[in-house]
Amino acid sequence: MTKSVTVVGAGLAGCEAAWQLAQRGIHVDLIEMRPQNRSPVHVTDGFAELVCSNSLRSDRIENAVGLLKEEMRHLDSLIMQAAESTRVPAGGALAVDRNAFSGFITDKLYSHPCVSVRREEVTQIPDGYVIIATGPLTSDAFAERIIEYCGADTLSFYDAVAPIVSAESLDMNRLFFGSRYDRGDDYLNAPMTKQEYDDFVFALLNAERAPVHEFEQSVNVFEGCMPVESMAERGHLTLAHGPLKPVGIRDPKSGAMPYAVVQLRKEDEMGSSYNLVGFQTRLKFGEQKRVFGMIPGLKDAEFLRYGVMHRNTFLKSPGILDERYALIKDDRIRIAGQISGVEGYVESAASGLLAGRYLAGELCGQETDLFSNRTAIGALANYVAKGNGSDFQPMNVNYGIIAPLDYKIRNKKERYQTVANRSLKEIEGSN
Repeated sequence: MTKSVTVVGAGLAGCEAAWQLAQRGIHVDLIEMRPQNRSPVHVTDGFAELVCSNSLRSDRIENAVGLLKEEMRHLDSLIMQAAESTRVPAGGALAVDRNAFSGFITDKLYSHPCVSVRREEVTQIPDGYVIIATGPLTSDAFAERIIEYCGADTLSFYDAVAPIVSAESLDMNRLFFGSRYDRGDDYLNAPMTKQEYDDFVFALLNAERAPVHEFEQSVNVFEGCMPVESMAERGHLTLAHGPLKPVGIRDPKSGAMPYAVVQLRKEDEMGSSYNLVGFQTRLKFGEQKRVFGMIPGLKDAEFLRYGVMHRNTFLKSPGILDERYALIKDDRIRIAGQISGVEGYVESAASGLLAGRYLAGELCGQETDLFSNRTAIGALANYVAKGNGSDFQPMNVNYGIIAPLDYKIRNKKERYQTVANRSLKEIEGSN
């Protein structure tokens, strides 16, 4: 019998998954709902349309997304082929002509002898082997089918996430560990004087906010997800009585209770990154770096993920997906792309690459070893499968989720280069 897989969605992840399968002789039925049914943000009929920025971010190896792209080049990524063929000058970043980029991918898949394209909306999970790559704006009808199949409370439709910063970029001389009323050392605390608090609130209230898309206008923000700048609008001391309240905290240097305190919670077991507790926000990314950099100890903070509040349909994947992006309850179904719980263009494509590669190996009867978390692409899959459980949020690739070296290298650039060399050695050994 002819081996075949249905891929639902012709975004970055779906196209990459289809390419990996087709290149290994697996017939792919690629289904895309446009142009019959458009999402609120798509404007063309082309595959892999870049609806926001035309940048695939840094191309430098000391940046984790640069390493991820290099790994994907070694793994015959269609997305990376398209990016190299359509790139435009952008300094140290990889940016593309978005129309040419989409056209390159569309032509490659339409002309591939193992790919058949259908233009229609899917409202039921197809029979047989399937890779679902419908993206963060999955249609309501298909989202309902996913919920019915996976169980209630498996999809999030509106997320509110606080920024995450690199631990090594924090000024630990300004911070201290501790919890309220001496209940452990689970938090990093950034104490504020009255003047620091006043200046911070003023900057927060006057910072520029990201525009709200039309399809996000109806979001009713509940109290637990109130943007920090919206809380500040309720009154000058609202934050000091809310997420920045200092009650139960003593500054070990002075022995006194601070005027206000920002708490940072460990984001991973290694303590390589921290999130700013209660700092959901709609500020523009540059404004987040400027305003949140006013917090003591965060002046030079490296933001691994900026805070966002928007519609973003994604699977609460830990315990639902494994490291092959397969449903644990039914591994004929794979889920890739942003709906799987990754964040970003490159990360979405990388998840599609692995979902397609692993499934093709299984269908061809070839044992395919999983990439370890010593690689960027393997670490991303590991995060999706084993992330923060009920608190899971989509994550960009970063060096914080990649397994550290067995020895210390103080210079960050040298350390990341060494990690990258180790990663690429594993990737090259897989081919």
